[in-house]
Order: sequence, then structure tokens, then C-alpha cells
Amino acid sequence: MVPPLVLDIDGTLTSATGGIDPRAFETLRAWDAPVVLATGKAFPYPVALCHFLDIPERVIAENGGVVYAADEVTVTVADADRPQAAARAFVDRGGDLGWGAADTVNRWRETEVAIRRDADEALLRAVAEEFGLDVVDTGYAYHLKTAGVEKGRGLRSVAETLGHDPADFVAVGDSENDVSTFDVAGRSFAVANADDRARAAADHVTDGSHMDGTLEALASLS
Repeated sequence: MVPPLVLDIDGTLTSATGGIDPRAFETLRAWDAPVVLATGKAFPYPVALCHFLDIPERVIAENGGVVYAADEVTVTVADADRPQAAARAFVDRGGDLGWGAADTVNRWRETEVAIRRDADEALLRAVAEEFGLDVVDTGYAYHLKTAGVEKGRGLRSVAETLGHDPADFVAVGDSENDVSTFDVAGRSFAVANADDRARAAADHVTDGSHMDGTLEALASLS
């Protein structure tokens, strides 16, 4: 028997140069237990990835802001307009979200705002503090989000929907936003490219980076 999984996407299911590692398709499709994708990306992205992986759509998106399992979508943020207001204030004061006019990174985002990591971090954090929001650095973007909304909280919700204890799950991730998942899951792995906070929070750190590390973790479970 293999355990259910909760997996980050960027840095965890990807190659070192970016993009989903092709080995994820066969590996996750063949996994004989629920697989949940937990990401900072907007909701449509992990849903589409589940579709192309040909696995059931079980998703924790926007760092826990949107949760989807068993045909039930839950938006967990009571005041989803506040991050948008803070982002406008950031731009009004000279900041730049960094994604261009189309901004497909935030176009479908419901509960938070993502900002490129080359943005003015000091200004962003100052604005976030004024609005009572958190800034999380995922290594790929800054996320302007409501305090207390985390992937780990999303995992509790998905586990309940699926009839599992959250401690049944094994988590794999690579960044600060995976720490809450590691705290909730029964066992956790940080891949070798993980940031310091993820490495410190994980039960194990793999020798391999990116998808190599994920495959290493999964091989130890089967």
C-alpha cells in the first residue's frame, strides 16, 4: 500500500530549467492512492495539469486560497478583495507587478496576487503590512495573501473531503509555502533545491533536486 501524496509543482515536479518533467506523467498516473497538487499558482493551472496528467482533479491552489476535491470547490478567503486593493496601492506608489499588460499570472487568481521577485520587495512588504497581509516568497514569485491562508489548511480540507486523516499524506515540496503542508502531513520530503525554511521543516531532504528528488522520495515509499 502506498500513501496519498500532496505535491508542490514548481521546483518539485519540474526540471531544473522549468516546465513539468515528463516523468511526472507516468509516475503520478500509476500512483495507487490519491494525489493532491498543492501550489501557489492560480486555480486553473493545477486543474489543467491534473487533466493532462490524467489523474483526478484534487487541487490546493493559491497557497490554500482555493481548494478542490470530489467536485467541491471551496474559496477559503473571506475578504478576497483586500490583496487586490493592496496590489493597486503598490502599483500606485511606483511598484510593478512585473507580468506585463495581459498578466496571465493573476488573470484568474481569486484570493491573492502574485508579484515578480525582481519587484521592490521593501515597498511590497510595507504595503502588505498596512493592509494586514502576508508576503510569501515561493522562489518563483512573491505572493500577497491573507494571513493564515496556507497549503496546510488546504490539506486538512482535502483530507476530510476524501475521508483521510491529513497524517496519512506524504508531502513533497521545495519552498517556504510548503512548510505548513509539511507540518500537517504525516511525512515530508524537501527536494535538494529547496529553500532553507522548507529544508528545516521537512522530515527528509532528498539527494536529488527537482523531479529527481521527488522520484527519490516516492521510491522510498513503494
